[in-house]
Amino acid sequence: MPDQAFTITRRNNATEKEGIQHLESLNAGFFFVDKDERRRILELLEQPKNFSRSFDMVLIPRLAGAELTLGAIETHIGELTLIELKCTRTFLPNNPKGFFFGATQNEFDFGERLGDKFRFCFVCLNPESPSHATLTVPELETKIRTRRIQYQINL
Repeated sequence: MPDQAFTITRRNNATEKEGIQHLESLNAGFFFVDKDERRRILELLEQPKNFSRSFDMVLIPRLAGAELTLGAIETHIGELTLIELKCTRTFLPNNPKGFFFGATQNEFDFGERLGDKFRFCFVCLNPESPSHATLTVPELETKIRTRRIQYQINL
């Protein structure tokens, strides 16, 4: 029997994958970026490599409905917004109000460095309240009701 943490991680990964598919299906210019694309974006933005896991997608509204290529990323680097995805299946009629999620200090630090070029995207996959909301770090800070620090430790 798999341990509970492993089961939760697999479920969360499946939810994130569904969130990516949902945003891409909107044809609004949301694109998943792989490891190599993330690294190239960081190079183009002159940002440290340690932020490569601090975003999952990019938003380039001008390319809505198109296919994202490395060339398109390089051409439109000034227009893109980096997106850190947070997904839930919880019923949220007023997304992001009521959203519970985890975030790393690295994600917050990166968002502060990039300002409007970085947004958290809160995706609700509940069939009764499907929605998404994007917030910059300062916008998110005004909405946070409670925050606690959790240490993740490997032995």
